[in-house]
Amino acid sequence: MPQDQASTLITITNPRSPISEAYRTLRTNLEFSSLDKPLRSMVVTSASPEEGKSTTLANLAVTLAQAGKKVIVVDCDLRRPSLHQIFGTPNTPGFTDMMRDDALMGQPPLQTTGVANLALLPSGTIPPNPAELLGSQRMLDVIAALKGQADIVLFDAPPVIAVTDAAVLGTRVDGVVLLVNAGQTRREHARRAKEQLEKLNIRIVGAVLNGATIDNTVGGY
Repeated sequence: MPQDQASTLITITNPRSPISEAYRTLRTNLEFSSLDKPLRSMVVTSASPEEGKSTTLANLAVTLAQAGKKVIVVDCDLRRPSLHQIFGTPNTPGFTDMMRDDALMGQPPLQTTGVANLALLPSGTIPPNPAELLGSQRMLDVIAALKGQADIVLFDAPPVIAVTDAAVLGTRVDGVVLLVNAGQTRREHARRAKEQLEKLNIRIVGAVLNGATIDNTVGGY
């Protein structure tokens, strides 16, 4: 595993660390938050850029797969895709190829990640019109096809207040997780992101605080 990949996927390289335990806690919280309405498809996004949403999504996906869930991760950040770098896979063919090729609907171009139960659908060729692509009828067909092959499908999307992509995609899935970064995300940006999602009646499952200081006083607990 490349060094940059090793440092990013801490749930694989250091599963006993406090950070890995935090990801497992996130997994458990999501499971308990959706007892009445199971989450089969979910968007992970952030209020602003550079807040760690893709890393958070990747490690959450690993913990879900480690718990026995069959997981597909889809890179729908069609402006700055990064999941193929995190998992060390090619970026094409991928999601955008599936969007335009009927032959791929029955056999999505999934990439292996080296993690049991976890597959990646990279972004594919970057399109000129991401928001229109995500808001199309074809997108609903792609989501249905992917859900037919996994217990849960996780979508990486651009920051909410930067472009409309995450909000558009959020209307097509079961829920959205909003990531904010301790000491970095501006309060008004987080509030605006929440309001933009709520205006569209998007189900916000919860928020993730990234980059918080670890409390070492609790020891092994």
